[in-house]
Amino acid sequence: MKPVILAIVLIIFGLQSTGQIDPNNIEIIRDAYGVPHIYAPTDPEVAYGLAWAHAEDDFQTIQLTMLSGKGMLGLHLGKKGAVVDYVVQLLDCKGVVEREWSTLSDDYKQLISAYTEGLNSYAFKHPEKVLLEGSFPVTVEEVLSAYVLSLAVISGADQVISNLVNGKVDYYPLKEGGGSNAFAFSRSMTTDGNVYLNVNSHQPLEGPSSWYEAHLISDEGWNALGGLFPGAATIFHGTNEHLGWAHTVNYPDKIDVFQLEMHSEKALKYKFDGEWKDLEQKEVILPVQILFGLKIKVKKTIYRSVYGPVVKNKNGYFAFDLGALHDLKAPEQWYRMNKATSWVEYREALSMVSIPGFNIVYADQEDNIYYLGNGKIPMRNAAFDWSKTLPGNTSETLVKSYHPLEDLPQVLNPKSGYVFNTNNSAFSCTFSADNPDPNDYDFTMGYRQFENNRSVRFMQLMEKRKSLSWDDFLAIKYDGQLPNELHYPVDIKVLFELDASKYKKYEELLDILQTWDGQSSFDNLGVAQFVILYDYLKRKYPTSYLDSTKVLTEFQLIDGIAHTNKYLKRHFKRVNIRLGDYQLLVRGDKEIPVNGIPDVITAMYSEPYRNGRVKAVQGESYIMLVRYPEVGLPIIETVNVYGASNQKDSPHYDDQMLLFLNQKRKSMTLDIDAVRKNAESIYHPK
Repeated sequence: MKPVILAIVLIIFGLQSTGQIDPNNIEIIRDAYGVPHIYAPTDPEVAYGLAWAHAEDDFQTIQLTMLSGKGMLGLHLGKKGAVVDYVVQLLDCKGVVEREWSTLSDDYKQLISAYTEGLNSYAFKHPEKVLLEGSFPVTVEEVLSAYVLSLAVISGADQVISNLVNGKVDYYPLKEGGGSNAFAFSRSMTTDGNVYLNVNSHQPLEGPSSWYEAHLISDEGWNALGGLFPGAATIFHGTNEHLGWAHTVNYPDKIDVFQLEMHSEKALKYKFDGEWKDLEQKEVILPVQILFGLKIKVKKTIYRSVYGPVVKNKNGYFAFDLGALHDLKAPEQWYRMNKATSWVEYREALSMVSIPGFNIVYADQEDNIYYLGNGKIPMRNAAFDWSKTLPGNTSETLVKSYHPLEDLPQVLNPKSGYVFNTNNSAFSCTFSADNPDPNDYDFTMGYRQFENNRSVRFMQLMEKRKSLSWDDFLAIKYDGQLPNELHYPVDIKVLFELDASKYKKYEELLDILQTWDGQSSFDNLGVAQFVILYDYLKRKYPTSYLDSTKVLTEFQLIDGIAHTNKYLKRHFKRVNIRLGDYQLLVRGDKEIPVNGIPDVITAMYSEPYRNGRVKAVQGESYIMLVRYPEVGLPIIETVNVYGASNQKDSPHYDDQMLLFLNQKRKSMTLDIDAVRKNAESIYHPK
C-alpha cells in the first residue's frame, strides 16, 4: 500500500498517531547486545515503543502473527496459511474479542490500543517492509484475535480439530511440547542468602513462538524484563524489581469434545435437553495464494452449536469447547503480573485465572517461592467420563463455570525450600513430603501424572541436598545428563540388556551405545548414535509421555540398530562420531556444534539439515537466571540463543551465539540510569 494511502486509511480508522501517543516521550535504549530497554512516562507509551522496537528487530515474524489475526495468512503462505485462516474462522476468534471486549479494564484497553498504534506507525514509516499489500492497518480487534488463536492452540484446539477432521473420535492424544524447565530456591536453601529463580522455556528458536527479550519501564510502576512472543504487548515471563516467574507447558484437560445427536430426517438439527435446535452455519471465503502469485477463493462452511465450534466428519457432527474461547483477559493478566509489587498483588493477578494453561514457578525478594499448575478448567459433572467424547445432547455436559485459583494444584513456601517443573506432574513439584496430594483435587480437571527424564534427573540432583551455592545452581541448570533409568515414552531398556556378541555386524555400534555414559555434550561419543536410533524408533512407534509407554522387543530394537548403522556409514563413513559431528546450531553462515538432546535439562530438538546432519530448532533458547537479595534490585543474567535482532544485516543477529554455546550469560539490570549510562544508542520511535 502506498504510504499516502496508508496514512489516510490509518487516520480514518483512528490508528495513526493523532497526538494521543507522542513518540518524543518514548525512549528506545539499546544496550551493547541490542536489547531494547523502552522507557516512557506512561504504560501505553511503553507499549507503543515495544511495538516499534520489536518491529525493527523482527517485523516479518510479527506480521505472520498479525496476518493470522486478520484471517489473511493464506494470501501470504498459500494452503498452509489458509488452514490457519480456517481455524480462526472456526474458532470465531474475532467473535470472542467482540463478546469479551467489555470485560477488559480501561487501562489495558489503552495499552493494547497504543501497542496496535505502534505497529501501524511502523508499517506507515516502512511500507517496503510490509509483506502483504492491504494487511495494514491492523486493528485492536485483530491483535487480540491473534492472542485468542494462540491461546486456543496452546490449549490443544489445533490437535483436536485435526483429529476430528480425520475422523478420530473417543480418543484425542495430546502432543507434548519440546519441554521447559523452571525452578526456584528460597533463602533457606542458598548459601549466599539470595532467592534463586531459573526461567528456562524450551521454545522454537525462530518463528511466531520464539522468544524476544525486552525491558519495559514507565513512571507508572512498570519495570519488567523478560521474554515475549512476536505480537505481544507485555512480558510473558521474566522479572520485575520485586518478583519473577517462569512458565512451562502443562497438561490438564483443557478441552472437551461432544458428539451431537442429529435428527434422522431434518438436516442440521440436533437434540439438546429434549428439544431440536438448529445448527448454525456460515459460509466463509478463504483467500489463498497459489502458484506464481495467483489468488483463489476457497469456500468453507462453518458450523456452531450451543457447545461451540462443530466439525463434521464421517462419524457425525462433533462440537468442542475450551476456556480460551470464553475469556479475553489473558493478556491483561500478564500485564497485572508484570506490574505486581508483592506476593499479594501477584496472587491477585493469578486469581483472574484467564491464562488457559501453563505451570508457573514464582520467586520474590520477600523469600516466597511458589508453584501453580495453572489452567482455565471447567467445573464438570463427575457422572461423565471427560477424557472421552461426551454426549452433546444435554446441558449436564455444557460448561457453566470454571475452577477458581484455590481449586488448582499449588504449593507455597514448602519446607524443602524449592519448587520446580519440567512439564511433569503437577503433583511432583517439590520434595515428596511437600507435594500436593492428587486425591485432594477434582479428578475431572484431568491433570496428567507422569515424570520425564528431566524431572527424574532434577530429583536425583536434589536428593539429600540441604543447601546449594550459585555454582551448584548453575550446574543443575546446565546439567546435560540423562537419569540412571531412562524415562522416554519408547522404552528401549532392551538395548542395555541384549547380548551384543549375537550381532557381529553391529558390534562396534552396540559397544558405543551400551557403554555410553548418558551425557549430551557436543564432544560426547554415544549420544549422536542414541539420538539417531531413538528418533527412528519414535517415528516407527509413535507415542508420548501423555500416553502409555511402548516397550520394545529385541527384534524391534535391532531393526533400529540396523537403520542407525546404515545411516552413520552412509553419511559419515564411520559409526564412532561425536554429537558435534551430527548436530549444529545454524545462523546465517555460522554452523557450530551444540549440546543437548531431547529431555535432558539442557534439552535440544533438531530436524534434518544437510549431508546427514541436523540443526537445532527448539529447546534451550531464552534463559534468565535471577538472584533476589533482601535489599536492592535483583541480580539478573540472561542469554538468547542467537541475538536481539532477526535482521541479517544487524550486528545483533548472532552476537549471543557464543555466549549461549559456552553456557554463559550477559548481565542485565532494571536500573534505568545504569542502562542509559551504558547504552549503545538512544532514540525515539519515529
